[in-house]
Amino acid sequence: MDDPTARQRCPAVQGIEVLQEKWVLHIVHALLTGPKGFNAIGREVGGCNPTTLTQRLTRLETLGLIVKAEGDGTCRACYRLTEAGAQLEGVIGAIQRWADAHLVADGIATGPTATTAGHDARA
Repeated sequence: MDDPTARQRCPAVQGIEVLQEKWVLHIVHALLTGPKGFNAIGREVGGCNPTTLTQRLTRLETLGLIVKAEGDGTCRACYRLTEAGAQLEGVIGAIQRWADAHLVADGIATGPTATTAGHDARA
Protein backbone atom coordinates (compact mmCIF):
# COMPACT_ATOMS: atom_id res chain seq x y z
CA MET A 1 0.00 0.00 0.00
CA ASP A 2 2.29 2.76 -1.31
CA ASP A 3 -0.47 5.34 -1.86
CA PRO A 4 -0.54 7.57 1.29
CA THR A 5 -4.18 8.49 0.65
CA ALA A 6 -5.18 4.83 0.50
CA ARG A 7 -3.27 4.21 3.75
CA GLN A 8 -5.21 6.99 5.47
CA ARG A 9 -8.50 5.39 4.40
CA CYS A 10 -7.50 1.88 5.45
CA PRO A 11 -9.35 1.00 8.68
CA ALA A 12 -6.60 -1.40 9.78
CA VAL A 13 -3.95 1.30 9.47
CA GLN A 14 -6.13 3.81 11.29
CA GLY A 15 -6.76 1.30 14.09
CA ILE A 16 -3.08 0.47 14.42
CA GLU A 17 -2.21 4.17 14.57
CA VAL A 18 -4.60 4.68 17.50
CA LEU A 19 -3.60 1.52 19.37
CA GLN A 20 0.14 2.06 18.97
CA GLU A 21 0.02 5.36 20.84
CA LYS A 22 2.05 4.88 24.00
CA TRP A 23 0.04 3.66 27.01
CA VAL A 24 -3.25 3.22 25.10
CA LEU A 25 -3.39 -0.58 25.28
CA HIS A 26 -2.04 -0.52 28.84
CA ILE A 27 -4.93 1.74 29.88
CA VAL A 28 -7.52 -0.37 28.06
CA HIS A 29 -6.04 -3.51 29.65
CA ALA A 30 -6.30 -1.92 33.11
CA LEU A 31 -9.95 -1.03 32.52
CA LEU A 32 -10.96 -4.50 31.28
CA THR A 33 -11.47 -5.56 34.91
CA GLY A 34 -13.87 -2.68 35.58
CA PRO A 35 -14.06 1.05 36.25
CA LYS A 36 -11.10 2.70 37.94
CA GLY A 37 -10.08 6.13 39.13
CA PHE A 38 -7.18 8.10 37.72
CA ASN A 39 -4.71 7.05 40.43
CA ALA A 40 -5.68 3.37 40.21
CA ILE A 41 -5.14 3.43 36.45
CA GLY A 42 -1.79 5.13 36.95
CA ARG A 43 -0.68 2.50 39.48
CA GLU A 44 -1.82 -0.40 37.30
CA VAL A 45 -0.24 1.00 34.14
CA GLY A 46 2.96 1.98 35.95
CA GLY A 47 5.56 4.36 34.57
CA CYS A 48 3.15 6.76 32.87
CA ASN A 49 3.48 10.30 34.20
CA PRO A 50 0.23 12.06 35.21
CA THR A 51 0.32 14.56 32.34
CA THR A 52 0.64 11.81 29.73
CA LEU A 53 -2.01 9.70 31.46
CA THR A 54 -4.41 12.67 31.37
CA GLN A 55 -3.69 13.18 27.66
CA ARG A 56 -4.26 9.51 26.85
CA LEU A 57 -7.47 9.31 28.87
CA THR A 58 -8.76 12.42 27.09
CA ARG A 59 -7.80 10.91 23.72
CA LEU A 60 -9.55 7.62 24.55
CA GLU A 61 -12.64 9.58 25.64
CA THR A 62 -12.62 11.56 22.39
CA LEU A 63 -12.39 8.32 20.42
CA GLY A 64 -15.34 6.89 22.33
CA LEU A 65 -13.36 4.05 23.90
CA ILE A 66 -13.81 5.18 27.51
CA VAL A 67 -16.15 7.42 29.50
CA LYS A 68 -15.49 9.41 32.64
CA ALA A 69 -18.24 9.19 35.22
CA GLU A 70 -18.88 10.35 38.77
CA GLY A 71 -16.94 8.34 41.31
CA ASP A 72 -18.40 5.53 43.35
CA GLY A 73 -16.99 6.74 46.67
CA THR A 74 -13.55 5.20 46.14
CA CYS A 75 -12.56 7.95 43.70
CA ARG A 76 -13.83 11.37 42.57
CA ALA A 77 -14.21 10.27 38.97
CA CYS A 78 -14.02 6.82 37.47
CA TYR A 79 -13.15 5.79 33.96
CA ARG A 80 -14.78 2.81 32.29
CA LEU A 81 -14.69 1.23 28.87
CA THR A 82 -17.49 1.86 26.42
CA GLU A 83 -18.81 -0.99 24.30
CA ALA A 84 -16.24 -0.06 21.62
CA GLY A 85 -13.45 -0.06 24.21
CA ALA A 86 -14.55 -3.39 25.65
CA GLN A 87 -14.34 -4.91 22.16
CA LEU A 88 -10.56 -4.39 22.38
CA GLU A 89 -10.48 -7.30 24.85
CA GLY A 90 -10.15 -9.57 21.81
CA VAL A 91 -7.13 -7.60 20.58
CA ILE A 92 -5.47 -7.75 23.98
CA GLY A 93 -6.33 -11.45 24.23
CA ALA A 94 -4.70 -12.07 20.85
CA ILE A 95 -1.57 -10.23 21.99
CA GLN A 96 -1.55 -12.30 25.19
CA ARG A 97 -1.85 -15.58 23.25
CA TRP A 98 0.94 -14.51 20.89
CA ALA A 99 3.18 -13.50 23.81
CA ASP A 100 2.46 -16.79 25.62
CA ALA A 101 3.49 -18.70 22.51
CA HIS A 102 6.52 -16.66 21.52
CA LEU A 103 7.93 -14.79 24.52
CA VAL A 104 9.08 -15.66 28.02
CA ALA A 105 9.08 -13.54 31.14
CA ASP A 106 12.61 -12.23 30.68
CA GLY A 107 11.84 -11.03 27.15
CA ILE A 108 13.81 -13.65 25.22
CA ALA A 109 11.91 -15.13 22.29
CA THR A 110 11.55 -18.89 22.57
CA GLY A 111 8.62 -19.81 20.35
CA PRO A 112 8.61 -21.06 16.78
CA THR A 113 9.55 -17.61 15.43
CA ALA A 114 12.73 -17.43 17.55
CA THR A 115 14.79 -18.83 14.68
CA THR A 116 14.66 -16.68 11.58
CA ALA A 117 16.61 -17.34 8.39
CA GLY A 118 18.95 -19.68 10.23
CA HIS A 119 19.68 -17.13 12.95
CA ASP A 120 18.72 -18.10 16.48
CA ALA A 121 17.20 -15.01 18.17
CA ARG A 122 18.05 -16.52 21.55
CA ALA A 123 21.82 -16.40 20.89
